[in-house]
Amino acid sequence: MVAVRTEHGELVRFPTSDIVAGKTVPPRPSSLRDLDAEEADRLAHPGWQPVEQANLGQWLLRASGGFSNRGNSVLALGDPGPPVEEALHQVAQWYDARGLPPRAHALPGSAAAGALEAAGWDRYEPTVLMLAPLTRALRHTPPTEVPVRQDGELDAGWLATDERAARHGEAARQVLEGSLEGGEITFATVRGQDGSVTARGRGVVHAGWLGVSSLWTAPDHRGRGLGSAVLRSLLEWGAERGASTAYLQVVEANTAALALYEARGFERHHDYAYYVSPDFLGDPQRTVSPDR
Repeated sequence: MVAVRTEHGELVRFPTSDIVAGKTVPPRPSSLRDLDAEEADRLAHPGWQPVEQANLGQWLLRASGGFSNRGNSVLALGDPGPPVEEALHQVAQWYDARGLPPRAHALPGSAAAGALEAAGWDRYEPTVLMLAPLTRALRHTPPTEVPVRQDGELDAGWLATDERAARHGEAARQVLEGSLEGGEITFATVRGQDGSVTARGRGVVHAGWLGVSSLWTAPDHRGRGLGSAVLRSLLEWGAERGASTAYLQVVEANTAALALYEARGFERHHDYAYYVSPDFLGDPQRTVSPDR
């Protein structure tokens, strides 16, 4: 008897006598490597919708009441229209009007990053965008017997495990549940007998991409494969909805997570970083949120 795992992760068994010939097939080349960093960041943006957004040329201002860096930073990609120094002044004014520290998401070596550094903005929390063809991620994330529940909305069980979301209240709910035209969001959870959440993750499908975020396992349940079960469930959910590419964003300092996702078929595509204005337009009491 021979067992073969398909590109979708299913294990197929058949008698050895049925084999007529065989050959080694190299991995299918991925076109994701040809995707430039700016385009990849733009493609990933819809998976984390801010509460409020506005265009500044090709830059995108995003505000979400302080919930996450992604939801509260200008996506500084491309040409902002006015000279970059003037654009940064407009960015600072926009965030100041909302009571938020001016923050920016920029690519290393870009004109925006150079201007931010020249203006004294502080660079923090470098982050990695990881990509995988969905079929490859499924091959590297085997099915498990752990039951995973899918819901279209947040519930009390999820929020009980997410101190960051609880701290930001309605703004966090708006970002996580989103309002994604043409897309779909799910919240995957593993539950204990009492209904408490022991592992969770969020998935969002948009334009053929599956974004995975908010993966977490309760400390006293780690090492039991619950996180892998949640990830597998999200990958299957995305595949059923036509996604072909999976992505996630991981803080560069989280080396354990980077290694785990590489083992699940994801590759580092590129790095980006966040920047924060040094003076917050004259209010030194404001501080940078550690939220991503």
